[in-house]
Amino acid sequence: MAQIIDGKALAATVRAEVATEVQQIKAQGGVVRFAAVLVGEDPASQIYVRNKQRACEKVGIEFELHTLPATCHFDELANLIRRLSADEKINGVLLQLPVPPTVVGDRLTELLNLIDPRKDVDGLTFTNLGRLADGADGLIPCTAQGILYAIHSVCPDLTGKNVVMIGRSRIVGRPTSLLLTNHHATVTVCHSRTRDLAACTRGADIIVVATGCAHLLKASMVKPGAIVIDVGINRLADGKLVGDVDFINVEKIATAITPVPGGIGPLTIAFLLKNIVVAYRRQHGC
Repeated sequence: MAQIIDGKALAATVRAEVATEVQQIKAQGGVVRFAAVLVGEDPASQIYVRNKQRACEKVGIEFELHTLPATCHFDELANLIRRLSADEKINGVLLQLPVPPTVVGDRLTELLNLIDPRKDVDGLTFTNLGRLADGADGLIPCTAQGILYAIHSVCPDLTGKNVVMIGRSRIVGRPTSLLLTNHHATVTVCHSRTRDLAACTRGADIIVVATGCAHLLKASMVKPGAIVIDVGINRLADGKLVGDVDFINVEKIATAITPVPGGIGPLTIAFLLKNIVVAYRRQHGC
């Protein structure tokens, strides 16, 4: 049976480190402040924002929530993001996704790039994604950092490891593949148009799945002893939350696996907190 990678316990370690840093900053007279923007009343987004607020409060980061109705205009949202980015008292700015399509249309990338790259704690601006692609210092997307941290907990050295990343989204798949490549892994990116996905995954030392397709990764697609990182979260008809991995069966042959829930989710929030502190330190040269 596989070792269960406990994302909650790993996240607690990261949060404790962040809390210590925040206390050190406060002792020097500083204030770490984070602003989140929420458009509309999507229940899932409201839960995610509340979780981020609670996490910030627990480590001593000041949290601001700025809300706009789903009926707002693009320019109103754009102006809010510009204002928060220009506010010297705010160290991190995040636009909670998804944004209602009636507001953003096909201009989401434009909105994200209005965030000052120094405050882009989601790591999704062209500047930070470009720095990641170049292997340079920048703010790295939180989920990608959480995935790397989870892998490192059971495999400290990725040099030469064969990794298959299933999913190529801007938020998870692409930045994760870049980050793991920067750590000397050999990464293959698969997606919805990949032919014979199983042929790609069977030779992988590490498989990361982020598709939003429940139980996509079957045991027959995993070689014995592989590490499996499940980023997906799906709600079944009976209300149960499951990942993109057929956990019950894959657990029997993998060497280590993340659960859903309780795996990458807590680590994503923990590294958001970490990014906020990193942003503060870079803005203040400390």
